[in-house]
Order: sequence, then C-alpha cells, then structure tokens
Amino acid sequence: MESSDPSSAAVSKTQEISVPPVEGVAGGGTSYGWVDGGLQGSHLGSSVIDPTKVHSADLLHVWSMPSTANVSQQEAPRPLEHVNLLAARNERESFQIALRPKVSWASSGIAGPVQIQCTDLCSSSGGRLVVGQSITLRRVVPILGVPDALVPIDPSSPQINLLPGETTAVWVSLNVPCGQEPGLYEGEICITAVRTDSDSKADSLPKSERYQLYKELKTCLGITESRDHSSSEEMILRLSSTSTTLRRMLVLPAFQDCHENNGLGDMMDEDVMNNVAVRVKLSLTVWDFTLPLTPSLPAVFGISETVIEDRFCLEHGTKGWYDALDHHFRWLLQYRISPFFCRWGDSMRILAYTCPWPADHPKANEYYSDPRLAAYAVPYAPILSCTDAAKNSLRREVEILKTEAHWSKAYFYLWDEPLNMEQYEVIRNISNELRTYTPDVRILTTYYAGPSGSELAPSTFEAFAKVPNVLRPHTQIFCTRYALLGTCVFILDC
Repeated sequence: MESSDPSSAAVSKTQEISVPPVEGVAGGGTSYGWVDGGLQGSHLGSSVIDPTKVHSADLLHVWSMPSTANVSQQEAPRPLEHVNLLAARNERESFQIALRPKVSWASSGIAGPVQIQCTDLCSSSGGRLVVGQSITLRRVVPILGVPDALVPIDPSSPQINLLPGETTAVWVSLNVPCGQEPGLYEGEICITAVRTDSDSKADSLPKSERYQLYKELKTCLGITESRDHSSSEEMILRLSSTSTTLRRMLVLPAFQDCHENNGLGDMMDEDVMNNVAVRVKLSLTVWDFTLPLTPSLPAVFGISETVIEDRFCLEHGTKGWYDALDHHFRWLLQYRISPFFCRWGDSMRILAYTCPWPADHPKANEYYSDPRLAAYAVPYAPILSCTDAAKNSLRREVEILKTEAHWSKAYFYLWDEPLNMEQYEVIRNISNELRTYTPDVRILTTYYAGPSGSELAPSTFEAFAKVPNVLRPHTQIFCTRYALLGTCVFILDC
C-alpha cells in the first residue's frame, strides 16, 4: 500500500498520532490496550456537531488494513494510505477499511452514522469493475469479541453506525471476472459522517410553516387547474395570481438560508458528501493471466445436515431441505471451497456426501460437473443402514459415477477420527469392499492420535506418526492434526 499524497494531506492534520508498531512488523507487539488518550485533541468544541458542515476527517479516523489482519474493537488508528492491489483474472482480493470516531456527532448513544460509497474501478482503456457485482462491501461483526462475521452492506443504503471508543472494520472484496481486460483499474471509496434519522427529523419544518406551505401550494393548484372555455385574459390573471402566491412562499422563514446564499440554497446532499468525505484511493492491477476454475488445492468443507435442519426448522428430504443444501453448496463454491454435507452414525461413523441427489438424478450431474468443484464425497449409504438395499444403492452409485470424467475427484469419508484398532479395522474392511466395485477408489481418514491400546510404538507421538502405515493401502488421503503439539498438519498421499 502506497501513501496517497493528496488525500492523506488533509487527514494527517487530524491524525497526528503516535502509531504503535504492527504485530509481526519491525518487531512490534500488538495494539491491544491502546487508548485514545494519545490522540490529538479535537478543536470542535462541545456544541452539537452538524456533520454536513464539518470535514469527516475531523470526526473520525479512517485507515486501511490488509485482509490478513484481525481488526479488534480496540485497534489503534494508523495513517491513511493508498490501497494498491494485484490480482489475476478469476481471482478475489480483499482488504479492510477501519473506522474509529474521534468525537460524537449523534444525539443518541452512538458516536454517529457514516455512509460508505465506492465508485466503479475504471481503466484507461475503458474496462470497468462494477460496484455490487465485482466490488462488494461487508461489515466485520465481532462474535464474542473476535472479528468474525461478514455482514453485507446494502449498496442502496450503505450506512453503518460507529460506537464511541470502538474501531469498526469494513471488508472490501474485489472479484475479477475471467474475461476482464488486464490493466490498471482505479477508483475510490468515500467515507462520510452523516446525521442520524432523528437529527434529520429534528430539522424538519414546524407544523405552522408546513401548514402554510400546504395551503399556499393548494391555492396555486386551484388557480392553475385548467377550465373549459377560459379566455386568454382569464388565463393571464390566473398566472399572475399564481406568481404572487409563489413569491409569498419564497419569503417564508423556511427559505431564509436560500436568500442568504444568493438564491443557490444548500448544496445537494451528494455535493456535501463530496466536499466533506474522507477519500480512500484504490488501485487494482489486473494481470494478463487467468486462474483456473478448478482450484489446484482440493480444500473441502463439511456442513452438518442436522445443523441446517435445526437452524432453519427443515424436515429431512423436503423441498426446503434440498433448497437449503443447494444454497450452501453454491455459496461455498464461489469462494473456491468444495463443500460436503454429513450426518453421523454410530460412534464417529460419518455419512459424507457432496450431492444430496442420487447419481442418476439430473441435479447430480450438474453438481459433479461444476468445474469449480475440486473434490466431492460419495455417500457410503451402509454407514446409516447396513441393509441389502443400501449396499445395492451404493454399488449403483459407484457404477454410474466411475464412468464419468469427474470420477478422479471422488473420495469416500467413512470415519471421523478413529480411536482404536477395532475402528481402524472397520475402515480397512469397508475399503476392501469398495475396491471390489472399483480398484481406484480413494478414502479419506481424519485422525489426531494413534489408536489407543496398540503396540505400535512406545510413545504417543511415534504411534501417531505410524498411523499411515496402519491404514495403507486402505486410506489414500490423510487429514490429521497432532493435538499434543497444538499444530495442524495436512497430508495428501495419493
């Protein structure tokens, strides 16, 4: 990110602060505990502040942060910089805009509302990245004090409230389409402090003036309404009377400010925002190459179907249930994550599947053939019901899928973190069964420790390290974490 000379000059006057070092940069620590006591004092006084007449840089701190940073509610202000990003076609880049009020300009318990408006990003050759399509804004909402949820900001009403003494972050995502023309794209994001709805209502006209305006306008309407067979003399009289009424309205107290400004009146709201807004300059360089639709890393993400049923009050197998799963499937794919759904059986047996429809259903081919899908789980139906019907259904499922080009993406997830040799033996038996259907079957097994009560090795870690030897050749994909070390390790062994 580069310094923005024009836009940061005005802001720097109100942001003369001693910036603490960023964690992980130049040996710095964290910003937690940093208080506003070190900030330059406000010169606005204690009177009621009209944000339309004060530059927003005097009311709040604005600065940018990378997408990898956790912007806490106590995050300290930093200098405003020009945001400069690089992206390939079919790539998503994100950053954050942090906002922290210096003073309160609202009459309620909040510090005040701000409006966030982003322009389209344009290139010199005419290319464009459109707000709402390629550019999205979301508010970072903390969960239990940790920045977590990304709540969409309505483009038609891009307004959020700031709280006194708290930093708020806005997440900005840039999605570059596959066919986007390469080049340098530039735009800006304008952050403007605005009045609350209650403050705006307080500025409305008194009832007596509103009644007078209503009466005068109604009189004008009555005079100008057309009448049949009106003579030209009568029309002239009516227009003259209307003119007199309108002049009488212009001298009402409600229009006094307009007289003082030589009839120009207050500027339009848009013009006011343009003059008082804090501007974040944004540049995006789009490279002349395209990321493949299918991710090179087959990251998968599991969703419990029972959680969906409970949260959305859905009955298993109903149309609403299928619609909810379909919505989650498509939502995750846009983030280059291949989803699967799951339901637990006895112990930690797991029925994992990517598509809720059988392989011969038209929707199944739509799911499995989606180029954004890097890997998919095939349901092992006997996990929940070890009947002949379940086994026949499984065999038919495999026979259909293995004839398709996408079969190389298929895997089975049978057991979630087996704990003992008996459970390991079940995995090996199921693997042998599946290999009779197709020898190239792939099975994923998760684990975090070696089997209990085994003689694999004298120590816990050595037993953990020897698990792949126990599961080969019955497991081809190992997903593991070693809890004793507190670290995560992912192993792909094909």
